[in-house]
Amino acid sequence: MNEQQHGSTTPPTALRAPAPGWATEADVVVVGSGVAGLTVALRCAAAGAKVTVVTKARLDDGSTRWAQGGIAAALGEGDTPGQHLDDTLVAGAGLCDEQAVRMLVSEGPDAVRRLIATGARFDADDDTGEILLTREGGHHRRRIAHAGGDATGAEISRALVGAVRAAGIDTVENALVLDLLKDASGRTAGVTLHVMGEGARDGVGAVHAPAVVLATGGMGQIFSATTNPAVSTGDGVALALRAGAEVSDLEFVQFHPTVLWLGPEAEGQQPLVSEAVRGEGAHLVDADGVRFMVGQHELAELAPRDIVAKGIMRRMREQGTEHMYLDARHFGARMWEHRFPTILAACRAHGIDPVTQPIPVAPAAHYASGGVWTDLRGRTTVPGLYACGETACTGVHGANRLASNSLLEGLVFAERIAADIAERPSIPEPTPEPVPKPAPQGLATGASARGGGGALLAPEARYAVQRIMTTGAGVLRSAESLAQAAERLDRVREDAVETLHRDGKTAEPGVETWEATNLLLVARVLVAAALRREETRGCHWREDRPDRDDAAWQRHLLVTLGPDGSLDVRTTDSAAFPSPTTRPETESHP
Repeated sequence: MNEQQHGSTTPPTALRAPAPGWATEADVVVVGSGVAGLTVALRCAAAGAKVTVVTKARLDDGSTRWAQGGIAAALGEGDTPGQHLDDTLVAGAGLCDEQAVRMLVSEGPDAVRRLIATGARFDADDDTGEILLTREGGHHRRRIAHAGGDATGAEISRALVGAVRAAGIDTVENALVLDLLKDASGRTAGVTLHVMGEGARDGVGAVHAPAVVLATGGMGQIFSATTNPAVSTGDGVALALRAGAEVSDLEFVQFHPTVLWLGPEAEGQQPLVSEAVRGEGAHLVDADGVRFMVGQHELAELAPRDIVAKGIMRRMREQGTEHMYLDARHFGARMWEHRFPTILAACRAHGIDPVTQPIPVAPAAHYASGGVWTDLRGRTTVPGLYACGETACTGVHGANRLASNSLLEGLVFAERIAADIAERPSIPEPTPEPVPKPAPQGLATGASARGGGGALLAPEARYAVQRIMTTGAGVLRSAESLAQAAERLDRVREDAVETLHRDGKTAEPGVETWEATNLLLVARVLVAAALRREETRGCHWREDRPDRDDAAWQRHLLVTLGPDGSLDVRTTDSAAFPSPTTRPETESHP
């Protein structure tokens, strides 16, 4: 362990947890096992780095495996990166960083080919062997490569997990990462984590490393109903905030227009009905069979997701109903079984047969277009800390992600991060650090009670946060609803802090309390940003500010967490992210 790592510290806002009872070393810690995280791990390992992958459940349990539609890239005849660029910029509603998008669409096709070389098998024409491509919302061309009909994410996950295991990369499964460790100069020195299970790596430990890559996926669990798996509790964004990193554009949460409606009381992960179903010709209709999206946009049902979600919500309001319908009965049984077997099975499991019935659908939380701010190499504002995939805000998605750009972003930025790490100066051989003795349960690892840094939420607070967010910061928002949400979230936090200050007690440290605490922090940032952005843009829909205001709001919001737990919300000067070379906090990047 080098001298700086011996002095590793955690910030006063760190999660309350026992001291690490074990420690290990790596050159790179990758947190997350989706397309972004595993691609970083494979590329770094191929360059000779010692990599440790930490994942919250099993390697294949992240958000990637749930991706149905596919991965977008200009692979088809007549398609070009320029056309892909144009569609992405339109969907992003004036807030995409054009340089980032240009890089994405230019490097994307080769990144997909390297994914295929890794072992991913996409659906192809039986005669020619060429990859079959489909369309999704916002795309003017067929450029979505898919696998297993509607099981693209599962196939990508299978290929990458297999490659990671074959490469012998060190993995720590069933582990929740808690906080970033820093050296005396404020540079990344590793992470603390809690392993759920038995064996030598049970309980809280530490992985010491000079580079940490956050690829923890989304934060959909801050809402009552979401397409995200249960592990998507915003852990990476919360960790980055506590470490002092900047977070950007968290107000832009994409609500997928067509999620299987299971009733007004449905909570947790809901079945997604992929946009590819509309790409193949399904129609959105109301109870009378009227195609209400026709005339609202030139692409009708294939308009960008924010437009379709708003169209559905308006129709629901007009008719006083809780859902609309997706009608694909004209596909016939053969097409449903061949092209969309996963969706067909999910619908039938809930008593709906899309071969003979229209599918009831309604919007639900799906994807965070914002996240931890990064530059074009995935570097955050904390030296040595990187972010990619849904955890990151690269500038690619702007105010509304273009369908199927997410898997591509994960691939491209993962490769860029690996290249940046490989180009750093060589790291001194670490000297093993003695494994510290565990602290008594309930003592904080570097966290102070001041500002509530050591205050944890009880597990049931998770549901309170979800209800507050669904009511006040869902598809439809207003100054009133957001202000009420902010007040209620502050009350949840203040109650926990007050109890800690008054009684010296807090919720017992553990996975459920850490997750609830992470959710609250991410929810507070989202609401603060949504309140500040007084306009409607992309997937941020303010009922009280229904118009887009480029003069005042064609810019980004940056949020940091203060040592007392307060939030500092600032705006950039334009839609372009500021260059990291002009920002003091990033000048020390390797």
